[in-house]
Amino acid sequence: MLVYLRLIRAGFILAREGAFSLAENQPLPPSVSALVRLVRLIEKRSVRRRGRVDRLAGALNRLGPTYVKFGQLLATRHDIFGPTVARDLARLQDDMEPFDASLVPGLLAEALGSDAAALHELSPPIAAASIAQVHKAQLVHGDGRRETVAVKLLRPGIKARFMRDLEGMRAAARLLEKLMPAARRFNGDRVVDALERSAVLEMDLRLEAAAISEMAENSSADEGFRVPAVHWAQTSRSVLTTSWITGIPIRDVEALEAAGMDRKALALQLIRNFLRHAIRDGFFHADMHPGNLFADPVTGDVVAVDFGITGRISLRERRFLAGILHGFITRDYRRIARLHFEIGYVPADQSVDDFAQALRAIGEPLVGRAADEISMAKVLGQLLETTEVFNMAARPELVLLQKNMVLVEGSARLLDPRFNMWTAAEPIVGEWMKRQIGPLGQIDMARNALDEAVGLVRRLPAIAERAEIVLGQIERDQHEARLRNTTMRVVLKWAASVVLVLGAAALAVYLVGG
Repeated sequence: MLVYLRLIRAGFILAREGAFSLAENQPLPPSVSALVRLVRLIEKRSVRRRGRVDRLAGALNRLGPTYVKFGQLLATRHDIFGPTVARDLARLQDDMEPFDASLVPGLLAEALGSDAAALHELSPPIAAASIAQVHKAQLVHGDGRRETVAVKLLRPGIKARFMRDLEGMRAAARLLEKLMPAARRFNGDRVVDALERSAVLEMDLRLEAAAISEMAENSSADEGFRVPAVHWAQTSRSVLTTSWITGIPIRDVEALEAAGMDRKALALQLIRNFLRHAIRDGFFHADMHPGNLFADPVTGDVVAVDFGITGRISLRERRFLAGILHGFITRDYRRIARLHFEIGYVPADQSVDDFAQALRAIGEPLVGRAADEISMAKVLGQLLETTEVFNMAARPELVLLQKNMVLVEGSARLLDPRFNMWTAAEPIVGEWMKRQIGPLGQIDMARNALDEAVGLVRRLPAIAERAEIVLGQIERDQHEARLRNTTMRVVLKWAASVVLVLGAAALAVYLVGG
């Protein structure tokens, strides 16, 4: 009952804040449309003057951190709400009220033990999101050297609150499926499961520290991009301490201009480094909205923060992605189609020619259009939609990549509204394709195949040993079964003999007595 009371409260807040305006112009059943119109009667008049994203953001922020994360997750599900609403949801950013600063010293001492004593002069919260908030502090090293750092702390009780809210969301998904059987195709339980997995990872700040460390290694030789350094002694499950970033938020265009920074160069660095991370490394920052990106006025670098959400794609997906982008750049639609079939994304019973024709319908409208009208993220999104027609299985890792492309393109165009994404991508994609297809790529593929073969040979003794153990167990089980059967037959024969003897004795007694 308590779960449903919380759901009623959530529904009331969503309605009052105008969140149901997202349902405008959506292909809903007449009964559902009528219900939405009825619910919208209790909207506050003030919210009608705000945009749809602002209304939704206001409602989710009032409901709390779990709902903000839920909205961000739904931004990856264009199959549920359509591309327009998904783009609106993708613009959601965490902007929550900070928790009580007086709790901070106790939280640090509990999480870090004696290492917390090295942190001094903690500032009031400078940023507060759904999971955690950030403070500025001074880190005093053992030699007395002082360093300005950023200290990120999880919200107190955040895990318990998430679990409670997730219980309510699961109940809502089940209720919706009962009332609207057609809603079962949205797999509400799976969406909530994905949110739970994402939240559990984000609520262990040691994993974010590891992501920062990995990104630093991958990009150490790259120009124009860097990440903060992690201070591991002052990092735990609930605390993350990194070097302080002195930079200008890239959304502050006026400050960038005043500092004399080249906004076009910043946009180019941002896109090219993102593509290097995704295609070259297979590991990328998956939340590159303007609030997580800074420009260093001294070095001219783009600096990324907040690695709570990262994405990975395998070498197979990287080759696929690079092939797609290169195919659209060169207008080789049949090549893109063949890639889909070769990698097994589209079933073999589909037509390569028909699929190439569908891809042409995506690519050709881009020809001759202005640079600021061509979106790489939109192309990938249309591609994912088109593949559904050809029974292509959903690729969660590519959906996450496409969602982040929306963010990173928006950030680049904030810096340079006329920025040409395809021109920026061509040298990165072309260089990687040449390496993969050329002699070096063939050597790499041969080396990988040899490594796999060597690994298999090395595993053969262990595999043989496990096989011998399994066969031995099977033989023992069969022997025990035969033994049980033999024993059972002996017992049955003995029991039958006893019954016969007792029966004969009873019959003899009866006859004698008779």
